[in-house]
Amino acid sequence: MLYRELGSTGERVSAIGLGGWHIALKNVDEELGIRIVRTAIDRGITFMDNSWDYNGGVSETRMGKALQGGYRDKVFLMTKIDGRSKQEATKQIDESLKRLQVDCIDLVQHHEILRFEDPHRVFDEEGSNAAFIEARQAGKLRYIGFTGHKDPQIHLHMLQVAAENGFKFDTAQMPLNVMDAHYRSFAKLVVPELVKQNIGILGMKTMANGILLRSNTVTPIECLHYALNLPTSVVIAGIDSMEILDQAFEAVQTFQPMDEQQEQLLLAKTAEAASRGEYEPFKTSSIFDSTAQNPDWLGKEPERIQQLMSA
Repeated sequence: MLYRELGSTGERVSAIGLGGWHIALKNVDEELGIRIVRTAIDRGITFMDNSWDYNGGVSETRMGKALQGGYRDKVFLMTKIDGRSKQEATKQIDESLKRLQVDCIDLVQHHEILRFEDPHRVFDEEGSNAAFIEARQAGKLRYIGFTGHKDPQIHLHMLQVAAENGFKFDTAQMPLNVMDAHYRSFAKLVVPELVKQNIGILGMKTMANGILLRSNTVTPIECLHYALNLPTSVVIAGIDSMEILDQAFEAVQTFQPMDEQQEQLLLAKTAEAASRGEYEPFKTSSIFDSTAQNPDWLGKEPERIQQLMSA
């Protein structure tokens, strides 16, 4: 396993992270989910990804069980929170702590920053970042980040609003794959800014749950090699079988940094298929937007906005 620095945190984490969503899919029973997590840790993966909303909380519950018996101390544990209001975010953080069976989560991220209004809700006086800061002060979490999969301009807006509020994120998570480079590219627009600010870069949707592979342009190993070649701290991989876990380790063991010419040759394979975002439906549809389908997870709009509307 390769290990990399996580931005300016001083933490060293595995270059491959274990995706939490997959360990509670319908085809993965609890025994297999726990086995995947523990085998990944035994073989050197330290970064654990999860979210409050994954599979109705089952993903966090399974990971919490898997981390018993001494495994918790071997990992860097991350989860994500959907709440935009301070009240809702506080509740979700406490629920995640209970499911994961821990007193402190290493990294908690604002989940699905998909809309241009999301940063303003997060940084409102009664927004979720106030809950995150209070939780950090109380020792419930250590680092704060954000995620999104829709548009790189929204990520840049989140960084701008954070800076206007005197806040710097520890991490940012986004789709980084061989298709992204050709369409509304996070790699081209957001990654350079994160490098500049020394914010930990978390790549996801490296194969878009297998959708990218249906283009018949690249192999799974090529997908992982491309994401590892970017200045990522962690490439989060969805793993729902022991075979897919082996594949992730094969990608690390065979990875050699690519020069610009090698990278361009790889990206040329996907240029035509990627040109309209067809294989990145998380950018071009709402199918992946769990908070759009469950707006109540976000919590109430800020009180001052409601007062403006009723004045």
